[in-house]
Parts: sequence; C-alpha cells; structure tokens
Amino acid sequence: MDETLPPRKIRRGIYLLPNLFTTAALFAGFYAVLSATQGRFEAAALGILAAMVLDGFDGRIARITNTQSAFGAEYDSLSDMVAFGVAPALVAYHWALGGLGKVGWLAAFVYTAAAALRLARFNTQIGIADKRYFQGLASPAAAAIIATGIWTANDLGIDGANVSWLAAFLTAGAGLLMVSNFRYLSFKQLNLQGRVPFLLAVAVMLGFAVVYIYPPLVLFLLALTYAVSGPVWTLSRLRRRGRVRRHRDPAA
Repeated sequence: MDETLPPRKIRRGIYLLPNLFTTAALFAGFYAVLSATQGRFEAAALGILAAMVLDGFDGRIARITNTQSAFGAEYDSLSDMVAFGVAPALVAYHWALGGLGKVGWLAAFVYTAAAALRLARFNTQIGIADKRYFQGLASPAAAAIIATGIWTANDLGIDGANVSWLAAFLTAGAGLLMVSNFRYLSFKQLNLQGRVPFLLAVAVMLGFAVVYIYPPLVLFLLALTYAVSGPVWTLSRLRRRGRVRRHRDPAA
C-alpha cells in the first residue's frame, strides 16, 4: 500500500483588501506625474498627499485583518518608490527644476536615488531596527516637503521658475535626509485604539483647526519641522552623551 502523500498545493492567491489600498496609492503617484506633465501642479501635489494617506492605511488594515504577507510588503515597497520616490522628483522637475538644466535633473535624480536607497535600507532592517524611530527621513515625509511646498507656492501665485534654486535645494536636501543617519520619531507606538488623555483629544482638535486656517502652508511648515527635528534631536543627543562622558572622565 502506497502511503505517499500527494504534493501540497501552493496557494497562489493574494489578500485583496490591503493591496487595494496599495494600488490606490500607486495610482495616486502615477496621477501626480500625469498632472505635472499637464501643468496641473496643485492636482499633482494633492495626488502625492493622497498617496501618503492611502499608504498609511494599507499596513494598518493588513495588521488589523491579519492579512500580512511577503507579497504585500514587496508590493507596498514598489508602490512607495513610485509615489514617494519618482513622482515627487518628476513633479518638482516639471514645476521648477527643468529651467536649471543639468543642475535641475541632478537634484531630481539625487532625490529619486536616495528614495530607492532609503527603501532598500528600510526593508533590510525590518525586525532588527527599533520601531520607535526611523533611520533617516521616511520617504512619505520627504515627499510631503516637495508636495506641500509646490502646493503652497502654487496657491500664492509663485511661479516655479522664480524659486528654482530653492526648489533644487529642498529636493536634494530631502533626498540627502532620507539616506542620513539622523533618527526620527516613527510614532508607531501611538495607541489609537486605547484610552487617551482628554488634553490630547483637545490638542488634536486644535491641530485640525490650525491646519484648516491655511492647509498648504501649515502642512508645509509641519513637514519642514519634522524634517529638521531629526538633525536637531540627533545632534542634541550626541552633545548630551559628550557631556556625560566628560563628567564621568574629567581628564578626557
């Protein structure tokens, strides 16, 4: 009697719900590029911001519904590369960097290459790195600097050609922050399902009110503040360590 078990059938399906949000984020990034080629820069900026919101949902939904998978992780990374790596660079190039010639496309390429390196480094550190912090500026946060900056300038009637050097500095600077070793708070430890202090709820409502006053400028300032927080926090931490060492060993 042959007791050999039949070969196990490999499941080839994927989880639909979280990947729908990932696809929507990918589409938003693609839409941003198309809008920029047509000169619709406000729509392009909003497309990148929409991709940020959708990207924040897919991972949470996968964890809540217990539908996490290796396929979903890889798909999310590729979607992030398009929405937060390629799209912001091309939108910035069409808006302001194109008039700078080689300097313009170099700034755009620095951002894109940095986003690719940032995502690759993040993927290799999954399960190893401290989840409370990001090493280097996260690609969605870097994309937010460019998107909200263009949105603000467009809303104020500022032509990209008039601030092309500033745009190049912000684009390349955001890229370099992504591949830096500065530490940024990830906010992944926030428990949105549990109880929170009443004052925190009031602060959140006030935050929404402030953003509502002038969304593009407020969001741009928030993105810049978060980008600067990494270097400031890291350098202050290193300075504090140096003081502790000098206190322990005055002869050093």
